[in-house]
Amino acid sequence: MAKDKTQYTCNECGGSSPKWLGKCPHCNAWNTLVESVAESAAPSKNRFASLAKTAEVTTLADIEATDVQRTPTGHDELDRVLGGGIVEGGVVLIGGDPGIGKSTLLLQALDSLQRAGLKTLYVTGEESGAQVALRSRRLGLDGSQVSVLAEIQLEKILATLDHTKPTIAVIDSIQTVYSEQLTSAPGSVAQVRECAAHLTRAAKASGTAIVLVGHVTKEGALAGPRVLEHMVDTVLYFEGDTHSSFRLIRAIKNRFGAVNEIGVFAMTEKGLKGVSNPSAIFLSQHSEPVPGSCVMVTLEGTRPMLVEIQALVDSGGPSPRRLSVGLDRDRLAMLLAVLHRHAGVACMDQDVFVNAVGGVRISEPAADLAVMLAITSSLRGKALPKGFLAFGEVGLAGEVRPAPRGQDRLKEAAKLGFSVAVVPKANLPRKNDKAFEGLTVHGVDRIEEAMELARSLA
Repeated sequence: MAKDKTQYTCNECGGSSPKWLGKCPHCNAWNTLVESVAESAAPSKNRFASLAKTAEVTTLADIEATDVQRTPTGHDELDRVLGGGIVEGGVVLIGGDPGIGKSTLLLQALDSLQRAGLKTLYVTGEESGAQVALRSRRLGLDGSQVSVLAEIQLEKILATLDHTKPTIAVIDSIQTVYSEQLTSAPGSVAQVRECAAHLTRAAKASGTAIVLVGHVTKEGALAGPRVLEHMVDTVLYFEGDTHSSFRLIRAIKNRFGAVNEIGVFAMTEKGLKGVSNPSAIFLSQHSEPVPGSCVMVTLEGTRPMLVEIQALVDSGGPSPRRLSVGLDRDRLAMLLAVLHRHAGVACMDQDVFVNAVGGVRISEPAADLAVMLAITSSLRGKALPKGFLAFGEVGLAGEVRPAPRGQDRLKEAAKLGFSVAVVPKANLPRKNDKAFEGLTVHGVDRIEEAMELARSLA
């Protein structure tokens, strides 16, 4: 089979060149030429023709809408992030730091699916079959019947998928796969884009669910072109410190479920195990209340989780430091200004350190009230009462704004035995609601009210 000719196309203007040049001859942009397969002048069937199904214009009311069938993976936390399970013909991209547990989790999921009677295939481009088998022994997956293929050539992988027709296939990793159509090295932008497009076409045409493992850059973004995230149906990110035993899987994009859903796993000797009550991870175990600690309820997708916010205020020099871990640093500076202007709590000459316990990242503004109460508690050296929690967004004018789904947050706190809550007035529960028994809820409108209330409760 003759190899297709290649050309170099500019990402900026779309101009083409027969060879690579540092500067595009059409628009003079530097380092924008990317290798691609040249289109043949002879009429031939396009290799992506199977994706372009012929269809007529139809109104939305006339289209029959049916829910997609899902296949549970046998891991509840992974199913939660996927939206209920694997979808037929769906393409999932999962990225994360080296050694975080991507291959381990996927091998466990494939073994569970295989034991449920489904046909599975694990394509490894980074390890040999013996290394995969050794990992499965370490994970305690004795007698596993998962099919393994150690291959990096795209055409051979596609031929195997067509021949074996598995229900789910894992490609570990997409950066190691190369196509004969291109001369560039595996992992280059052209190879990653071309291989991902072919595998997506194969998934849609055959109904095989494909999981692509992707590397990440040092900034934490998925390596390769951003178009890779647009091609697939679901994008999952593995988060967590490799020195910690806990891992988080976050859904960034999901065509079949909720985005920003989170799954929590614990790394054990037998692989990754789902954590059913993640709030226990993010709460420190204090025998007695300590100054500078305040619990808040954050929302990760559909799941409310209790997280402890810790603050340490210490005497600083002429240039006091503002440091936050797990929270936005610019928002911390803004909250300190609001605290000074509207509540009369000055930290101008103090170092302020704020931390979200357990390595979780909180991006929603509902943590504002808990952060400010923790800072005030540390500055005054007085602990908040036992069983205390707070949440709510604080504006620049000092007002306390409601947080979304406040009732669900309070129900989670009541379920875990908390007794006192300070929340925005708009989030106060309805009277005579038995779901909040044992939890005293105080509503506030302004940050001054919240500070006065916290002082009276302490």
